[in-house]
Amino acid sequence: MINERKIKARMVEMGLTQKDLMGPDCLDCALSTVSQKLNGRRPLTLPQAERLGRKLELNDLEYFDFFFADKIA
Repeated sequence: MINERKIKARMVEMGLTQKDLMGPDCLDCALSTVSQKLNGRRPLTLPQAERLGRKLELNDLEYFDFFFADKIA
């Protein structure tokens, strides 16, 4: 499960909107689907997560924290 709060906070920091994530360089889907993915209602594929990480300029530790940290107990 992704950390929606951290992703949305990074988007605000970078001045990105959900519309900015629609293109083939990121999530490559419709705006409504972007919203569903960022709100945890639809899963991200690994390629989408990788492209989103690049778009958000995440380093390796941040990538782990944004996409995997809450899965480890």
